[in-house]
Amino acid sequence: MSATHATSDEVLIGRIAQGDRLAMQVLYGRHHVRVFRFSLRLVRNESIAEDLISEVFLDVWRQAGKFEGRSAVSTWLLAITRFKALSALRKRKDAELDDETAAAIEDTSDNPEVTAAKKDTSNALRNCLTALSPEHREIVDLVYYHEKSVEEVAEIVGIPENTVKTRLFYARKKLAELLKAAGIERGWP
Repeated sequence: MSATHATSDEVLIGRIAQGDRLAMQVLYGRHHVRVFRFSLRLVRNESIAEDLISEVFLDVWRQAGKFEGRSAVSTWLLAITRFKALSALRKRKDAELDDETAAAIEDTSDNPEVTAAKKDTSNALRNCLTALSPEHREIVDLVYYHEKSVEEVAEIVGIPENTVKTRLFYARKKLAELLKAAGIERGWP
């Protein structure tokens, strides 16, 4: 993310704090997909993830004046999302999590054989990710899917940076073992 983009997000937050609805629409348009995908990975239920989007951006509307700028706006949004998602999960402890919510994106430029091999690899990777502990899965999600730095992940999750590094190390090690056991070597076909 460029410094210009981050600055414009901070400017939007300042305008939102002053009650600017257009700024809220722009911020929502820019970040709602990321918030949805992150919450969906945490709660594994589309309707709950959609509800969380509303709750997150309602909090942004109400709390924009309290944003201190110590992190990127996207980091702040994901931290709010994580808190809301964990609260939602606590409320529905008895509900079974659905493993079928993530879908593979096919590369249409590949031939059918490569596409099938990638799909198999993608499914194996998704299955291996679900075998990781929730703590490790969360770190992998933030670092690789949301491209957050170790520092940003530490802030979102609320743990020290060294703990993030340790969890990431062990998550990658475990993931490599699981993929090897599933017959997947490094890289795409």
